[in-house]
Amino acid sequence: MRLTTSHRALAAATACLTAGALLTACGGDSSGGKGGETVHVGYIGDFNGTSLIAIADAKGMWAKHGLSADTKVFTNGPLQIQALGAGSLDLGYIGPGAMWLPAEGKAKVVAINTLGDADRVIAQPGITSMKQLKGKTVAVPEGTSGDMILTLALKNAGMTKKDIKTVPMDPSTIVSAFSSKKVDAAGFWYPAAATIKKQVPDMVELAKDSDFSKQVAFPTAFVASNQFVAKKPKESKKVLAVLRDAIAYRSAHMDEAIKLTADKLSIPEDQVKADASNNKVLSLDKLDTLTKNGTIDKWLTGLNDYFVQAGKLKKPVDPKTYYTGDLFTGAGK
Repeated sequence: MRLTTSHRALAAATACLTAGALLTACGGDSSGGKGGETVHVGYIGDFNGTSLIAIADAKGMWAKHGLSADTKVFTNGPLQIQALGAGSLDLGYIGPGAMWLPAEGKAKVVAINTLGDADRVIAQPGITSMKQLKGKTVAVPEGTSGDMILTLALKNAGMTKKDIKTVPMDPSTIVSAFSSKKVDAAGFWYPAAATIKKQVPDMVELAKDSDFSKQVAFPTAFVASNQFVAKKPKESKKVLAVLRDAIAYRSAHMDEAIKLTADKLSIPEDQVKADASNNKVLSLDKLDTLTKNGTIDKWLTGLNDYFVQAGKLKKPVDPKTYYTGDLFTGAGK
């Protein structure tokens, strides 16, 4: 089933609605403490997207570095890239599937966050292989890691999106559409997929990030607007200092990081703990080492190669043009 005009209107109207405890929408949020200049920060309501912000808020890290933070939750990375370009955000969070947007010059990657393993191709009960999706209706939030895992899984099965009926949908709409069996499958992610699983216990997982770990890495990251990095170097360094402090705290206090994330999202800790288990948390020392030895550049190069093949980028891009690794490590000095 493809979306009709009325379906598209419904999807747009529900783009900022909450669907389940861990599937959050765009809207106002809380301030991250009182300090100097206010920075406008976006995040996604899951462990990857929220934990550093929750730690910085709770531990007074913004004020420590002379900042205050106006935080706002979003449903996906591309929406935050748009907000960065429009000037309504200074800092945002994206998953690996949206990394083509900074590569295209629309933002700077200022800090690598985690390595994700939360993305899945999920299907209705009875569908047991990617090949069985031929001609089926598959929902996907375009330009996200859900889009990425779907594309990789199709390619691995000798298929392309031309073999399926792709329906672009907002994450909250996917939850309701899948649960009501209006779509056959979806390129999606946890923890939102856990909301679906409660309603469709026999939901099938056809593919996951770790299936492709030898082909491409799945780094999540924080991004800043080009203007913020170029015109506010002092504030940029302060923001990176906050992120570095929060990264160090998270790796040393995972249990508390989970609790603080749960508190910020107003959800049970066990849900956040389950979500965190789908990702690899990197220590600050590890991130500094991976930045300096070129490993992160290699990750981003691998993603760029994928994005070229997927038609997101016209040609490969040197990660040094958009990953400000020197600024990240420099903020620790």
